[in-house]
Amino acid sequence: MTTNNITANSSVLNDIRTIIEHGRQQAYAAAGQAAIVTYWNVGRRIVEEEQQGKERAQYGKKLIANLANTLTLEYGTGYSKRALEQYRRFYLCFKDLQITNACVRNLTWTHFRIILRETSPEGRLWYMKEASEQMWSTRTLDRNVSTQYYGRMLASQRESLALPKPVIEQADPLEYIKNPVVAEFLGFRKDTKYDETQLEQALIDNLQQFIMELGRGFAFVDRQKHIFAGGDDYYIDLVFYNIHLHAYVLFDLKTHKLSHQDVGQMDMYVRMYDDLVKGAEDNPTIGILLCSETNEDIAKYSILNRSNQLFAAKYMAYMPTEEELRREIERQKRFFLEQHDKEE
Repeated sequence: MTTNNITANSSVLNDIRTIIEHGRQQAYAAAGQAAIVTYWNVGRRIVEEEQQGKERAQYGKKLIANLANTLTLEYGTGYSKRALEQYRRFYLCFKDLQITNACVRNLTWTHFRIILRETSPEGRLWYMKEASEQMWSTRTLDRNVSTQYYGRMLASQRESLALPKPVIEQADPLEYIKNPVVAEFLGFRKDTKYDETQLEQALIDNLQQFIMELGRGFAFVDRQKHIFAGGDDYYIDLVFYNIHLHAYVLFDLKTHKLSHQDVGQMDMYVRMYDDLVKGAEDNPTIGILLCSETNEDIAKYSILNRSNQLFAAKYMAYMPTEEELRREIERQKRFFLEQHDKEE
């Protein structure tokens, strides 16, 4: 084949383009991993010099500042005072480089910079594992850290409350439910007035963001799912399927504080769905009441208490401040405790 015969869409040209792009991606990935190792080693050397085995050093900041003055002249802004402080923190937070590097080869330094904003060691390891396994982009990771994804997971709330984990064969629904749910993507301001129909439509209009907020394994099935039973018509707001739970997940949307009538209605929906829709291969249906405010008395005295299929969570249709979100997480921990206070 001559050069004149090679067209813009020829197979050989397209194959070579693919080879080049693949090679570039491998080179970028290798360079990214090399950078992470470099930064970790820089941080390690700084800690060794400034701390000499101690937790804190008297002259640590001065050492970093002096190093930055020289290194930025030789290697650029990647070794500024702020950057060196990040490398130092990176080493202190992830001292086992072999495990870190082997388990998260698809994460970049930008991922780690975001993860370092998490204050708890358990949270940092959790974000590292989830970001790697779920292939989170840096944008997704940034939002999840900003909205305290780890702190809002009921599984981590249970651990913080020192409650025993139930021994069950199937995946635990508590590991797939956040409380509160942060839904700033709906576009509502804090003082916006809306009804349940408008809330449902906003969630459907922003379905991709809602699924990302829900977390792992959720797939949309239906809205206003019609169930006919006992001569009456019933409509379930939103239906999802979770591939990890192998179960349908029903959402009932409430723009008011959780009530015992809401719990009773969801209990009926779950029972009907188990009886009329769920397949033999599916696990028991999960029902989640998504409401504007939870109620600790309802959690303690209604059938919500100790239930493995019924849950309630608060949604926040705006982006709270860090302090507002922290207070809300603590409130929902108390709500969770009331719901499970009788478990053995």
